[in-house]
Amino acid sequence: MILSNFIKLLESKNELVRIKEFVDPVLEIAEITDRFSKSGDGGKALLFENTGTGFPVLTNAFGSNDRICYALGVKNLNEIPDEINRLFLSFTSHKLNFWNKLMLLPKLKQIADWMPGYKSGKGQCQDVIMQNPDLNLLPVLKCYPFDGGRFITLPVVHTINPETNIRNAGMYRMQIFDEKTTGMHWHKHKTGAMHFEIYRRQNRIMPIAVTLGGDTVYTYAATAPLPDGVDEYLLAGFLRKKSVEMIKCITQPLHVPADVDFVIEGYVNPQEPLCIEGPFGDHTGFYSLEDLFPKFHVTCITHKKNAVYPATVVGIPPQEDAYIAKATERIFIEPIRLVVSPEIEDLDMPVEGVFHNIAIVKIRKTYAGQAIKTANALWGAGQMMFNKIMIVVNGDVDIHNYADLIERVNANINISSDIYFTRGPLDILDHAAQSSGFGGKICIDATEKLNEEKLSENKPVNQKPYEFLNKNKFDKHNINAKITVVFDDFVDTDNIAQAMWLLGNNIDAVRDCSIIGDNIVVDACMKHKNHKSIFDSQTFAFNRRCPNIACSSTETVKIIDEKWEKLNLGKFISSPSETVKNLELSQSAEFIG
Repeated sequence: MILSNFIKLLESKNELVRIKEFVDPVLEIAEITDRFSKSGDGGKALLFENTGTGFPVLTNAFGSNDRICYALGVKNLNEIPDEINRLFLSFTSHKLNFWNKLMLLPKLKQIADWMPGYKSGKGQCQDVIMQNPDLNLLPVLKCYPFDGGRFITLPVVHTINPETNIRNAGMYRMQIFDEKTTGMHWHKHKTGAMHFEIYRRQNRIMPIAVTLGGDTVYTYAATAPLPDGVDEYLLAGFLRKKSVEMIKCITQPLHVPADVDFVIEGYVNPQEPLCIEGPFGDHTGFYSLEDLFPKFHVTCITHKKNAVYPATVVGIPPQEDAYIAKATERIFIEPIRLVVSPEIEDLDMPVEGVFHNIAIVKIRKTYAGQAIKTANALWGAGQMMFNKIMIVVNGDVDIHNYADLIERVNANINISSDIYFTRGPLDILDHAAQSSGFGGKICIDATEKLNEEKLSENKPVNQKPYEFLNKNKFDKHNINAKITVVFDDFVDTDNIAQAMWLLGNNIDAVRDCSIIGDNIVVDACMKHKNHKSIFDSQTFAFNRRCPNIACSSTETVKIIDEKWEKLNLGKFISSPSETVKNLELSQSAEFIG
Protein backbone atom coordinates (compact mmCIF):
# COMPACT_ATOMS: atom_id res chain seq x y z
CA MET A 1 0.00 0.00 0.00
CA ILE A 2 1.59 3.28 -1.09
CA LEU A 3 2.25 5.80 1.67
CA SER A 4 -0.53 8.25 0.76
CA ASN A 5 -3.14 5.48 0.83
CA PHE A 6 -1.67 4.09 4.05
CA ILE A 7 -2.13 7.50 5.67
CA LYS A 8 -5.78 7.55 4.54
CA LEU A 9 -6.28 4.06 5.96
CA LEU A 10 -4.75 5.01 9.31
CA GLU A 11 -6.94 8.09 9.48
CA SER A 12 -10.06 6.02 8.77
CA LYS A 13 -9.06 3.66 11.61
CA ASN A 14 -8.48 6.58 14.04
CA GLU A 15 -4.80 5.62 14.08
CA LEU A 16 -3.40 8.98 12.93
CA VAL A 17 -2.98 12.44 14.42
CA ARG A 18 -2.50 15.38 12.04
CA ILE A 19 -0.45 18.27 13.40
CA LYS A 20 -1.05 21.43 11.39
CA GLU A 21 0.97 23.90 13.48
CA PHE A 22 4.71 24.25 12.86
CA VAL A 23 6.89 21.68 14.64
CA ASP A 24 10.65 21.84 14.22
CA PRO A 25 12.28 18.71 12.71
CA VAL A 26 15.25 19.50 14.96
CA LEU A 27 14.45 17.78 18.30
CA GLU A 28 10.75 18.69 18.55
CA ILE A 29 9.25 16.07 16.18
CA ALA A 30 11.28 13.35 17.89
CA GLU A 31 10.16 14.38 21.38
CA ILE A 32 6.48 14.33 20.41
CA THR A 33 6.93 11.00 18.64
CA ASP A 34 8.64 9.48 21.68
CA ARG A 35 5.72 10.47 23.89
CA PHE A 36 3.19 8.81 21.60
CA SER A 37 5.24 5.68 20.95
CA LYS A 38 5.53 5.01 24.69
CA SER A 39 1.94 5.96 25.57
CA GLY A 40 0.54 2.41 25.54
CA ASP A 41 0.06 0.00 22.61
CA GLY A 42 2.26 2.25 20.48
CA GLY A 43 0.07 5.34 20.56
CA LYS A 44 -0.84 6.74 17.14
CA ALA A 45 0.95 7.58 13.92
CA LEU A 46 1.78 11.28 13.53
CA LEU A 47 1.64 13.42 10.40
CA PHE A 48 3.45 16.73 10.85
CA GLU A 49 2.09 18.92 8.07
CA ASN A 50 4.06 22.09 8.80
CA THR A 51 7.78 21.33 9.00
CA GLY A 52 9.24 24.54 7.57
CA THR A 53 9.85 22.70 4.27
CA GLY A 54 7.67 21.70 1.35
CA PHE A 55 7.05 18.23 2.76
CA PRO A 56 5.11 16.73 5.66
CA VAL A 57 6.76 14.19 7.98
CA LEU A 58 5.16 10.86 8.96
CA THR A 59 6.43 9.18 12.15
CA ASN A 60 5.41 6.16 14.24
CA ALA A 61 3.64 4.76 11.18
CA PHE A 62 4.40 1.11 12.06
CA GLY A 63 4.36 1.63 15.82
CA SER A 64 1.53 -0.68 16.96
CA ASN A 65 0.42 -4.25 16.41
CA ASP A 66 -2.48 -3.07 14.25
CA ARG A 67 -0.41 -0.63 12.18
CA ILE A 68 2.36 -3.11 11.35
CA CYS A 69 -0.36 -5.54 10.24
CA TYR A 70 -1.99 -2.85 8.08
CA ALA A 71 1.43 -2.07 6.59
CA LEU A 72 2.04 -5.71 5.67
CA GLY A 73 -1.51 -6.32 4.45
CA VAL A 74 -2.54 -8.95 7.00
CA LYS A 75 -4.94 -9.19 9.92
CA ASN A 76 -2.48 -11.17 12.04
CA LEU A 77 1.29 -11.48 11.67
CA ASN A 78 1.05 -15.27 11.99
CA GLU A 79 -0.70 -15.40 8.61
CA ILE A 80 2.66 -14.82 6.90
CA PRO A 81 4.65 -17.76 8.37
CA ASP A 82 1.62 -19.98 7.87
CA GLU A 83 1.63 -19.14 4.16
CA ILE A 84 5.41 -19.68 3.94
CA ASN A 85 4.92 -23.12 5.49
CA ARG A 86 2.15 -24.04 3.06
CA LEU A 87 4.26 -23.00 0.07
CA PHE A 88 7.28 -24.91 1.33
CA LEU A 89 5.31 -28.09 1.97
CA SER A 90 3.62 -27.94 -1.42
CA PHE A 91 7.01 -27.96 -3.15
CA THR A 92 8.78 -30.48 -0.93
CA SER A 93 6.23 -33.26 -0.52
CA HIS A 94 7.71 -36.68 -1.30
CA LYS A 95 4.30 -38.00 -2.39
CA LEU A 96 3.78 -35.84 -5.46
CA ASN A 97 2.64 -37.76 -8.53
CA PHE A 98 2.43 -36.38 -12.05
CA TRP A 99 -1.04 -34.86 -11.57
CA ASN A 100 -0.09 -33.31 -8.24
CA LYS A 101 2.89 -31.67 -9.90
CA LEU A 102 0.67 -30.26 -12.64
CA MET A 103 -1.51 -28.74 -9.93
CA LEU A 104 1.54 -26.86 -8.64
CA LEU A 105 1.99 -24.92 -11.87
CA PRO A 106 -0.35 -22.08 -10.80
CA LYS A 107 1.76 -21.67 -7.64
CA LEU A 108 4.90 -21.48 -9.75
CA LYS A 109 3.27 -18.74 -11.82
CA GLN A 110 2.20 -17.01 -8.62
CA ILE A 111 5.79 -16.91 -7.39
CA ALA A 112 6.94 -15.65 -10.81
CA ASP A 113 4.36 -12.87 -10.51
CA TRP A 114 6.02 -11.72 -7.27
CA MET A 115 9.41 -11.17 -8.93
CA PRO A 116 10.28 -7.49 -9.50
CA GLY A 117 9.49 -6.19 -12.98
CA TYR A 118 11.18 -3.45 -14.98
CA LYS A 119 9.55 -0.54 -16.76
CA SER A 120 10.99 1.88 -19.28
CA GLY A 121 10.49 5.61 -18.94
CA LYS A 122 9.92 7.51 -15.72
CA GLY A 123 8.03 6.59 -12.59
CA GLN A 124 5.89 8.59 -10.17
CA CYS A 125 8.96 8.97 -7.98
CA GLN A 126 10.42 11.15 -10.76
CA ASP A 127 7.50 13.56 -11.06
CA VAL A 128 9.81 16.30 -9.77
CA ILE A 129 13.54 16.34 -10.51
CA MET A 130 15.67 18.71 -8.46
CA GLN A 131 18.05 20.20 -11.00
CA ASN A 132 20.32 21.31 -8.18
CA PRO A 133 19.86 18.67 -5.45
CA ASP A 134 19.81 20.06 -1.93
CA LEU A 135 19.26 17.78 1.08
CA ASN A 136 18.43 20.81 3.20
CA LEU A 137 15.09 21.03 1.35
CA LEU A 138 14.01 17.81 3.10
CA PRO A 139 12.61 17.80 6.67
CA VAL A 140 15.38 15.57 8.04
CA LEU A 141 15.18 14.99 11.79
CA LYS A 142 17.63 15.56 14.58
CA CYS A 143 16.31 13.32 17.35
CA TYR A 144 18.49 13.79 20.44
CA PRO A 145 20.55 16.70 21.80
CA PHE A 146 23.97 15.06 21.40
CA ASP A 147 23.35 13.67 17.91
CA GLY A 148 26.09 14.69 15.50
CA GLY A 149 23.51 16.33 13.26
CA ARG A 150 20.34 15.52 11.34
CA PHE A 151 19.86 11.93 10.18
CA ILE A 152 17.77 10.23 7.51
CA THR A 153 16.38 7.35 9.60
CA LEU A 154 14.22 5.30 7.19
CA PRO A 155 16.34 5.13 4.02
CA VAL A 156 16.22 2.08 1.78
CA VAL A 157 19.77 1.98 0.40
CA HIS A 158 20.17 0.18 -2.95
CA THR A 159 23.53 -1.23 -3.95
CA ILE A 160 24.72 -3.82 -6.49
CA ASN A 161 27.34 -6.51 -6.03
CA PRO A 162 29.62 -5.75 -9.03
CA GLU A 163 30.78 -9.39 -9.20
CA THR A 164 27.33 -11.00 -9.33
CA ASN A 165 25.12 -8.03 -10.33
CA ILE A 166 22.79 -9.00 -7.45
CA ARG A 167 20.95 -6.11 -5.80
CA ASN A 168 20.68 -5.43 -2.08
CA ALA A 169 18.25 -3.06 -0.39
CA GLY A 170 19.33 -2.38 3.20
CA MET A 171 18.61 0.23 5.83
CA TYR A 172 21.58 2.31 6.97
CA ARG A 173 21.18 5.67 8.66
CA MET A 174 22.56 8.72 6.86
CA GLN A 175 23.88 11.82 8.64
CA ILE A 176 23.49 15.05 6.67
CA PHE A 177 26.86 16.81 6.31
CA ASP A 178 25.84 19.48 3.81
CA GLU A 179 23.41 19.95 0.93
CA LYS A 180 25.08 17.23 -1.20
CA THR A 181 26.85 14.81 1.16
CA THR A 182 25.92 12.42 3.95
CA GLY A 183 27.49 9.61 5.91
CA MET A 184 26.73 6.00 4.99
CA HIS A 185 26.55 4.07 8.25
CA TRP A 186 26.84 0.40 7.31
CA HIS A 187 28.49 -2.03 9.71
CA LYS A 188 31.04 -4.60 8.55
CA HIS A 189 28.48 -7.42 8.94
CA LYS A 190 26.08 -5.77 6.48
CA THR A 191 25.69 -6.48 2.78
CA GLY A 192 26.23 -2.84 1.83
CA ALA A 193 29.63 -2.93 3.54
CA MET A 194 30.49 -6.14 1.68
CA HIS A 195 29.63 -4.48 -1.64
CA PHE A 196 31.72 -1.45 -0.65
CA GLU A 197 34.76 -3.69 -0.08
CA ILE A 198 34.38 -5.24 -3.53
CA TYR A 199 34.24 -1.82 -5.18
CA ARG A 200 37.26 -0.74 -3.13
CA ARG A 201 39.30 -3.74 -4.30
CA GLN A 202 38.27 -3.05 -7.89
CA ASN A 203 39.09 0.66 -7.51
CA ARG A 204 35.63 1.60 -8.82
CA ILE A 205 33.06 4.22 -7.86
CA MET A 206 30.08 2.64 -6.07
CA PRO A 207 26.66 3.80 -7.35
CA ILE A 208 23.91 4.06 -4.73
CA ALA A 209 20.21 4.92 -4.81
CA VAL A 210 18.33 5.76 -1.61
CA THR A 211 14.54 5.64 -1.51
CA LEU A 212 12.02 6.86 1.05
CA GLY A 213 8.36 5.93 1.27
CA GLY A 214 6.37 4.17 -1.41
CA ASP A 215 4.67 0.89 -0.57
CA THR A 216 4.86 0.24 3.16
CA VAL A 217 6.27 -3.24 2.57
CA TYR A 218 9.47 -1.75 1.07
CA THR A 219 10.53 -0.28 4.39
CA TYR A 220 9.93 -3.57 6.16
CA ALA A 221 11.70 -5.63 3.49
CA ALA A 222 14.82 -3.48 3.81
CA THR A 223 15.03 -4.37 7.52
CA ALA A 224 14.33 -8.09 7.05
CA PRO A 225 17.20 -10.52 7.81
CA LEU A 226 17.30 -12.11 4.36
CA PRO A 227 20.24 -14.28 3.27
CA ASP A 228 22.76 -12.64 0.94
CA GLY A 229 21.61 -12.87 -2.65
CA VAL A 230 17.88 -12.90 -1.90
CA ASP A 231 16.26 -9.82 -3.42
CA GLU A 232 14.32 -7.78 -0.89
CA TYR A 233 11.82 -6.95 -3.63
CA LEU A 234 10.95 -10.64 -3.97
CA LEU A 235 9.97 -10.56 -0.29
CA ALA A 236 8.08 -7.32 -0.94
CA GLY A 237 6.28 -8.94 -3.88
CA PHE A 238 5.33 -11.93 -1.71
CA LEU A 239 4.01 -9.65 1.03
CA ARG A 240 1.95 -7.44 -1.26
CA LYS A 241 1.00 -10.29 -3.64
CA LYS A 242 2.13 -8.50 -6.77
CA SER A 243 5.35 -7.57 -8.50
CA VAL A 244 7.29 -4.44 -7.58
CA GLU A 245 7.63 -2.24 -10.65
CA MET A 246 11.20 -0.94 -10.97
CA ILE A 247 12.42 2.04 -13.02
CA LYS A 248 15.90 3.29 -13.88
CA CYS A 249 17.45 6.12 -11.92
CA ILE A 250 18.24 9.43 -13.60
CA THR A 251 21.99 9.64 -12.85
CA GLN A 252 23.01 6.19 -11.56
CA PRO A 253 22.93 2.72 -13.18
CA LEU A 254 20.43 1.38 -10.67
CA HIS A 255 16.72 0.60 -10.51
CA VAL A 256 14.28 1.61 -7.76
CA PRO A 257 10.53 1.11 -7.21
CA ALA A 258 8.51 3.48 -9.36
CA ASP A 259 6.08 4.40 -6.58
CA VAL A 260 8.42 5.57 -3.81
CA ASP A 261 8.07 9.11 -2.49
CA PHE A 262 11.74 10.17 -2.75
CA VAL A 263 14.85 8.96 -4.56
CA ILE A 264 18.27 10.27 -3.55
CA GLU A 265 20.84 9.19 -6.14
CA GLY A 266 24.56 9.33 -5.67
CA TYR A 267 27.77 7.43 -5.13
CA VAL A 268 30.49 6.49 -2.68
CA ASN A 269 34.12 6.68 -3.72
CA PRO A 270 35.87 3.81 -1.87
CA GLN A 271 39.26 5.47 -2.40
CA GLU A 272 38.12 8.61 -0.57
CA PRO A 273 39.14 8.83 3.11
CA LEU A 274 36.44 7.77 5.56
CA CYS A 275 34.73 10.59 7.44
CA ILE A 276 33.59 11.05 11.02
CA GLU A 277 29.91 10.16 11.46
CA GLY A 278 27.81 10.34 14.64
CA PRO A 279 27.06 10.33 17.50
CA PHE A 280 23.48 9.11 17.11
CA GLY A 281 20.82 8.13 19.66
CA ASP A 282 20.42 4.54 18.51
CA HIS A 283 17.90 1.70 18.79
CA THR A 284 19.84 0.29 21.76
CA GLY A 285 18.67 3.29 23.80
CA PHE A 286 22.25 4.55 23.99
CA TYR A 287 24.22 6.80 21.68
CA SER A 288 26.38 5.08 19.11
CA LEU A 289 29.52 7.18 19.29
CA GLU A 290 31.25 8.85 16.37
CA ASP A 291 33.27 6.62 14.08
CA LEU A 292 34.63 6.50 10.54
CA PHE A 293 32.30 5.67 7.65
CA PRO A 294 32.13 6.32 3.88
CA LYS A 295 30.86 9.60 2.49
CA PHE A 296 27.85 9.54 0.15
CA HIS A 297 27.77 12.17 -2.64
CA VAL A 298 24.34 13.17 -3.97
CA THR A 299 23.97 13.54 -7.73
CA CYS A 300 20.17 13.85 -8.02
CA ILE A 301 17.01 14.02 -5.90
CA THR A 302 13.60 13.20 -7.35
CA HIS A 303 10.20 12.89 -5.69
CA LYS A 304 6.50 12.41 -6.24
CA LYS A 305 4.11 15.28 -6.35
CA ASN A 306 2.70 15.61 -2.82
CA ALA A 307 5.47 13.40 -1.44
CA VAL A 308 5.48 12.51 2.26
CA TYR A 309 8.79 12.18 4.11
CA PRO A 310 8.78 9.10 6.39
CA ALA A 311 11.00 9.02 9.48
CA THR A 312 11.43 6.89 12.55
CA VAL A 313 12.66 7.73 16.03
CA VAL A 314 14.60 5.04 17.84
CA GLY A 315 15.93 4.97 21.40
CA ILE A 316 15.02 3.52 24.77
CA PRO A 317 12.31 0.90 24.16
CA PRO A 318 9.52 0.66 23.40
CA GLN A 319 9.68 2.56 20.13
CA GLU A 320 8.29 2.00 16.65
CA ASP A 321 11.13 -0.39 15.79
CA ALA A 322 9.86 -2.83 18.44
CA TYR A 323 6.83 -3.59 16.25
CA ILE A 324 8.98 -4.01 13.15
CA ALA A 325 11.14 -6.44 15.15
CA LYS A 326 8.05 -8.34 16.31
CA ALA A 327 7.00 -8.73 12.66
CA THR A 328 10.43 -10.20 11.89
CA GLU A 329 10.15 -12.55 14.87
CA ARG A 330 6.80 -13.88 13.60
CA ILE A 331 7.61 -13.93 9.86
CA PHE A 332 11.01 -15.59 10.09
CA ILE A 333 10.20 -18.25 12.67
CA GLU A 334 9.02 -20.54 9.87
CA PRO A 335 12.15 -20.18 7.68
CA ILE A 336 14.28 -20.70 10.81
CA ARG A 337 12.35 -23.85 11.64
CA LEU A 338 12.50 -25.16 8.08
CA VAL A 339 16.14 -24.38 7.35
CA VAL A 340 18.05 -23.96 10.62
CA SER A 341 16.50 -25.87 13.52
CA PRO A 342 13.36 -27.98 12.97
CA GLU A 343 12.81 -28.59 16.70
CA ILE A 344 11.92 -24.92 17.31
CA GLU A 345 8.26 -24.49 18.24
CA ASP A 346 8.21 -20.80 19.15
CA LEU A 347 10.45 -17.76 19.54
CA ASP A 348 10.13 -14.61 21.62
CA MET A 349 12.48 -11.64 21.44
CA PRO A 350 11.47 -9.25 24.23
CA VAL A 351 11.19 -5.57 23.43
CA GLU A 352 13.69 -4.85 26.21
CA GLY A 353 16.29 -6.87 24.32
CA VAL A 354 16.35 -4.30 21.46
CA PHE A 355 16.02 -6.87 18.65
CA HIS A 356 18.74 -9.34 19.52
CA ASN A 357 20.20 -9.09 23.02
CA ILE A 358 17.67 -11.48 24.59
CA ALA A 359 15.94 -14.45 22.92
CA ILE A 360 13.59 -17.07 24.38
CA VAL A 361 13.27 -20.27 22.38
CA LYS A 362 10.78 -23.10 22.84
CA ILE A 363 11.78 -26.45 21.37
CA ARG A 364 10.32 -29.91 20.88
CA LYS A 365 12.88 -31.88 22.89
CA THR A 366 13.70 -35.49 22.08
CA TYR A 367 17.33 -35.99 23.10
CA ALA A 368 19.98 -34.81 25.56
CA GLY A 369 21.86 -31.63 24.74
CA GLN A 370 19.23 -30.44 22.28
CA ALA A 371 18.96 -27.00 23.92
CA ILE A 372 22.67 -26.35 23.37
CA LYS A 373 22.44 -27.67 19.82
CA THR A 374 19.59 -25.24 19.14
CA ALA A 375 21.48 -22.30 20.66
CA ASN A 376 24.55 -22.99 18.52
CA ALA A 377 22.41 -23.37 15.40
CA LEU A 378 20.69 -20.03 16.01
CA TRP A 379 23.95 -18.26 16.85
CA GLY A 380 25.14 -19.34 13.41
CA ALA A 381 22.05 -18.12 11.56
CA GLY A 382 22.13 -14.64 10.01
CA GLN A 383 21.44 -11.78 12.39
CA MET A 384 20.76 -14.21 15.25
CA MET A 385 24.55 -14.29 15.56
CA PHE A 386 24.20 -11.01 17.47
CA ASN A 387 22.17 -12.59 20.27
CA LYS A 388 23.97 -12.84 23.61
CA ILE A 389 21.36 -14.10 26.13
CA MET A 390 19.33 -17.15 25.06
CA ILE A 391 16.85 -19.07 27.24
CA VAL A 392 15.68 -22.44 25.90
CA VAL A 393 12.57 -24.20 27.24
CA ASN A 394 10.26 -27.02 26.20
CA GLY A 395 6.84 -28.37 27.10
CA ASP A 396 3.59 -26.49 27.58
CA VAL A 397 5.03 -23.18 28.80
CA ASP A 398 3.86 -19.97 27.09
CA ILE A 399 7.13 -18.17 26.41
CA HIS A 400 5.30 -14.90 25.79
CA ASN A 401 4.02 -14.99 29.39
CA TYR A 402 7.12 -13.98 31.32
CA ALA A 403 5.71 -14.92 34.73
CA ASP A 404 5.18 -18.49 33.52
CA LEU A 405 8.60 -18.44 31.93
CA ILE A 406 10.33 -17.45 35.18
CA GLU A 407 8.65 -20.33 37.01
CA ARG A 408 9.79 -22.78 34.34
CA VAL A 409 13.36 -21.49 34.38
CA ASN A 410 13.51 -21.70 38.17
CA ALA A 411 12.14 -25.24 38.22
CA ASN A 412 14.34 -26.62 35.45
CA ILE A 413 17.82 -25.14 35.78
CA ASN A 414 20.73 -26.32 37.83
CA ILE A 415 23.25 -23.50 37.74
CA SER A 416 26.25 -25.82 37.84
CA SER A 417 25.18 -27.86 34.81
CA ASP A 418 22.62 -25.91 32.77
CA ILE A 419 24.50 -22.71 31.97
CA TYR A 420 26.49 -22.67 28.74
CA PHE A 421 28.97 -19.95 27.78
CA THR A 422 30.61 -19.23 24.46
CA ARG A 423 31.96 -16.31 22.42
CA GLY A 424 31.06 -15.04 18.99
CA PRO A 425 30.06 -12.05 16.84
CA LEU A 426 28.04 -9.28 18.47
CA ASP A 427 26.38 -6.17 17.10
CA ILE A 428 28.87 -3.37 16.45
CA LEU A 429 26.55 -1.18 18.58
CA ASP A 430 27.10 -3.44 21.61
CA HIS A 431 29.04 -1.18 23.95
CA ALA A 432 29.67 -3.69 26.76
CA ALA A 433 31.64 -6.33 24.83
CA GLN A 434 35.31 -6.50 25.69
CA SER A 435 36.11 -6.04 21.98
CA SER A 436 34.05 -4.25 19.33
CA GLY A 437 31.70 -6.69 17.63
CA PHE A 438 32.98 -9.75 19.52
CA GLY A 439 32.15 -11.02 22.98
CA GLY A 440 30.46 -13.46 25.31
CA LYS A 441 27.15 -15.29 24.97
CA ILE A 442 25.14 -17.32 27.46
CA CYS A 443 22.55 -20.06 26.98
CA ILE A 444 20.31 -20.99 29.90
CA ASP A 445 19.04 -24.52 29.34
CA ALA A 446 15.66 -24.47 31.09
CA THR A 447 14.33 -27.54 29.32
CA GLU A 448 13.08 -30.53 31.26
CA LYS A 449 16.15 -32.70 31.80
CA LEU A 450 16.49 -36.22 30.49
CA ASN A 451 18.33 -38.86 32.54
CA GLU A 452 21.55 -38.29 30.59
CA GLU A 453 21.52 -34.62 31.58
CA LYS A 454 20.86 -34.97 35.31
CA LEU A 455 24.38 -34.37 36.55
CA SER A 456 23.15 -33.21 39.96
CA GLU A 457 19.89 -32.35 41.64
CA ASN A 458 18.38 -28.88 41.44
CA LYS A 459 18.14 -26.78 44.54
CA PRO A 460 14.54 -26.61 45.88
CA VAL A 461 12.32 -24.35 43.80
CA ASN A 462 11.36 -22.36 46.89
CA GLN A 463 14.64 -20.52 46.46
CA LYS A 464 14.00 -17.06 44.96
CA PRO A 465 14.28 -17.43 41.17
CA TYR A 466 15.96 -14.07 40.66
CA GLU A 467 16.85 -10.86 42.43
CA PHE A 468 17.74 -7.43 41.08
CA LEU A 469 20.04 -5.49 43.42
CA ASN A 470 21.85 -2.19 43.42
CA LYS A 471 25.59 -2.41 43.78
CA ASN A 472 25.59 -0.99 47.31
CA LYS A 473 23.27 -3.77 48.51
CA PHE A 474 25.15 -6.69 46.97
CA ASP A 475 27.02 -9.06 49.25
CA LYS A 476 28.73 -11.95 47.47
CA HIS A 477 28.72 -13.88 50.76
CA ASN A 478 24.94 -13.61 51.11
CA ILE A 479 23.24 -14.58 47.84
CA ASN A 480 19.53 -15.31 48.13
CA ALA A 481 18.44 -16.06 44.56
CA LYS A 482 19.31 -18.55 41.87
CA ILE A 483 20.05 -15.64 39.50
CA THR A 484 21.24 -12.34 41.01
CA VAL A 485 21.67 -9.31 38.76
CA VAL A 486 23.59 -6.31 40.11
CA PHE A 487 23.02 -2.78 38.79
CA ASP A 488 24.51 0.65 39.39
CA ASP A 489 23.15 2.45 42.44
CA PHE A 490 21.27 5.00 40.31
CA VAL A 491 19.12 2.28 38.65
CA ASP A 492 15.56 1.68 39.88
CA THR A 493 15.62 -2.11 40.25
CA ASP A 494 11.85 -2.18 40.80
CA ASN A 495 11.38 -1.06 37.18
CA ILE A 496 11.70 -4.54 35.67
CA ALA A 497 11.41 -3.44 32.03
CA GLN A 498 14.14 -0.82 32.44
CA ALA A 499 16.34 -3.26 34.37
CA MET A 500 16.02 -5.92 31.65
CA TRP A 501 16.91 -3.35 29.00
CA LEU A 502 20.05 -2.39 30.95
CA LEU A 503 20.92 -6.03 31.58
CA GLY A 504 20.88 -6.83 27.86
CA ASN A 505 22.93 -3.78 26.98
CA ASN A 506 25.49 -3.78 29.78
CA ILE A 507 26.94 -7.29 29.91
CA ASP A 508 29.52 -9.37 28.17
CA ALA A 509 28.16 -12.74 29.27
CA VAL A 510 31.51 -14.49 29.66
CA ARG A 511 33.15 -11.64 31.53
CA ASP A 512 30.23 -10.47 33.67
CA CYS A 513 28.59 -13.73 34.79
CA SER A 514 30.06 -15.62 37.75
CA ILE A 515 28.84 -18.92 39.15
CA ILE A 516 29.05 -18.86 42.93
CA GLY A 517 28.05 -22.17 44.44
CA ASP A 518 24.60 -23.06 43.13
CA ASN A 519 23.88 -19.50 41.98
CA ILE A 520 24.87 -17.19 39.18
CA VAL A 521 25.64 -13.50 39.67
CA VAL A 522 25.54 -11.03 36.77
CA ASP A 523 27.30 -7.66 36.77
CA ALA A 524 24.90 -5.43 34.79
CA CYS A 525 26.55 -2.15 35.80
CA MET A 526 27.75 0.29 33.14
CA LYS A 527 31.27 -0.57 32.01
CA HIS A 528 33.80 2.23 31.75
CA LYS A 529 37.49 2.73 32.44
CA ASN A 530 36.85 3.48 36.15
CA HIS A 531 34.34 0.68 36.73
CA LYS A 532 35.09 -1.44 39.80
CA SER A 533 34.29 -5.14 39.87
CA ILE A 534 31.32 -6.10 42.04
CA PHE A 535 33.28 -9.14 43.20
CA ASP A 536 36.60 -7.70 44.40
CA SER A 537 36.20 -3.88 44.14
CA GLN A 538 39.24 -3.68 41.88
CA THR A 539 39.25 -1.28 38.93
CA PHE A 540 37.84 -3.01 35.89
CA ALA A 541 40.13 -3.54 32.88
CA PHE A 542 37.92 -1.97 30.23
CA ASN A 543 39.38 0.26 27.52
CA ARG A 544 36.36 0.93 25.32
CA ARG A 545 34.34 4.15 25.30
CA CYS A 546 31.10 4.19 27.28
CA PRO A 547 28.02 5.82 25.68
CA ASN A 548 25.34 7.84 27.42
CA ILE A 549 21.65 7.02 27.21
CA ALA A 550 19.63 8.79 24.51
CA CYS A 551 16.93 11.10 25.87
CA SER A 552 15.57 14.58 25.24
CA SER A 553 16.97 17.66 26.90
CA THR A 554 15.06 19.45 29.65
CA GLU A 555 14.77 22.44 27.30
CA THR A 556 13.10 20.42 24.52
CA VAL A 557 10.73 18.78 26.99
CA LYS A 558 9.68 22.19 28.26
CA ILE A 559 9.09 23.53 24.73
CA ILE A 560 6.76 20.62 23.87
CA ASP A 561 4.98 20.83 27.23
CA GLU A 562 4.16 24.46 26.49
CA LYS A 563 3.15 23.79 22.86
CA TRP A 564 1.04 20.70 23.54
CA GLU A 565 -2.39 22.33 23.72
CA LYS A 566 -1.72 24.62 20.77
CA LEU A 567 -0.72 21.61 18.64
CA ASN A 568 -4.08 19.87 19.32
CA LEU A 569 -2.35 16.64 20.24
CA GLY A 570 -5.14 15.45 22.52
CA LYS A 571 -4.72 14.33 26.10
CA PHE A 572 -1.40 15.52 27.52
CA ILE A 573 1.38 12.91 27.56
CA SER A 574 4.37 13.63 29.77
CA SER A 575 7.87 13.11 28.43
CA PRO A 576 9.37 9.62 28.84
CA SER A 577 12.77 11.31 29.02
CA GLU A 578 11.89 12.73 32.42
CA THR A 579 11.60 9.20 33.82
CA VAL A 580 15.14 8.22 32.79
CA LYS A 581 17.07 11.33 33.78
CA ASN A 582 18.55 9.33 36.66
CA LEU A 583 20.31 7.21 34.02
CA GLU A 584 21.77 10.14 32.08
CA LEU A 585 25.45 9.84 32.87
CA SER A 586 26.84 13.09 31.45
CA GLN A 587 26.04 16.13 29.36
CA SER A 588 27.45 14.59 26.21
CA ALA A 589 27.04 11.44 24.10
CA GLU A 590 29.88 9.77 25.99
CA PHE A 591 30.26 8.85 29.65
CA ILE A 592 33.85 9.05 30.89
CA GLY A 593 33.23 7.45 34.29
